[in-house]
Amino acid sequence: MSDYSVETQIFPVDPNQPDPQIIIRAAEVLRDQGLVAFPTETVYGLGANALDETAVSRIFAAKQRPFYDPLIVHIAHKTDIDFVAKDIPEIAFTLGENFWPGPLTLVLKRHERVAPNVSAGLGTVAVRMPNHSIPLDLIRAAGVPVAAPSANLFTRPSPTSAQHVLDDLGGHVDIILDGGPCPIGLESTVLDLTSDHPTILRPGGAPAEALKEIIPDLVLPEDKPMRDNATAKPSPGMMLKHYSPKARFLLFKGSSATAVDQIREIARELISQGYKIGLMVTDEDHLQFFGLRAEIERLGSQDDLPGIGQILFARMRSLDKKGVDFILMRSLPNEGLGLAIGDRLFKAAEQQVIDLDSMKDLSDISEIFS
Repeated sequence: MSDYSVETQIFPVDPNQPDPQIIIRAAEVLRDQGLVAFPTETVYGLGANALDETAVSRIFAAKQRPFYDPLIVHIAHKTDIDFVAKDIPEIAFTLGENFWPGPLTLVLKRHERVAPNVSAGLGTVAVRMPNHSIPLDLIRAAGVPVAAPSANLFTRPSPTSAQHVLDDLGGHVDIILDGGPCPIGLESTVLDLTSDHPTILRPGGAPAEALKEIIPDLVLPEDKPMRDNATAKPSPGMMLKHYSPKARFLLFKGSSATAVDQIREIARELISQGYKIGLMVTDEDHLQFFGLRAEIERLGSQDDLPGIGQILFARMRSLDKKGVDFILMRSLPNEGLGLAIGDRLFKAAEQQVIDLDSMKDLSDISEIFS
């Protein structure tokens, strides 16, 4: 895969009233096969003209992303769904009326005008309409649908600020539109409408509970490890390792009565071996790690899952910048937005969860961090 290198320009943009001149300049870059990073309500995206195969290939080059991992096509009007997809089922229009603009991506049959490398050569296409004025204005000004995965290096935590984009892709994206932090902080829910039953391929910002009100027979993602291979995926976010910090990420589950004590002892054991440790903890657990020689990032209250989702990736990146070797975190409730948070943590941990309730002593996990 050839590299895509350019001089990156950053433009601050008011998300409530984007400067038309900046938007027009960025739109010209898109029409000229360049790359533009922009905020959405979920995470920052790395955009290219979805109709131009050369432009799309530059996304893969900049992110160092394999070509078998598909991209999402962003549109600016609900009616544009007909431009990028075909043989669209009626349920897609119903969902669009209820969830667009918003964090829901629909997998449909791909229209031939969309570049095939957007969809890893498959006959499907993932489509969404973001709920953010900057990408909507940009897509309208460019006059083309915009293919855009998250604006980060492949497998790394998704970017929720312009600085995150610059850290990962500086010199590999033409323009970064800095619209401040992303309100949700987690990627969109991806819903496959091409199978016999509508199926969530990736949980995200649109809760499954809300989708079930429209689709009673909605199929949830299977709660089991996936095999990672070099075959085309129907949706982004389905790789074995994804959303991962540079540090080794250890995810724990267990009863609240014992879990924190066990995690603290595991952290002490790692520290005694000379490792630098990072912890991502809720406000409820924070004081129980007081005095531990570790870098601690607070996530907020365990009852505020939207607040945790908004800062989750930023906290991972912060601990990476502090140079920790391991990041330890306890799992959160797996309901509502917690389903999406759990999915990101599971993949950040390379689909390995340490069950504290089944541990007898520290030797049970010694092989994990030896």
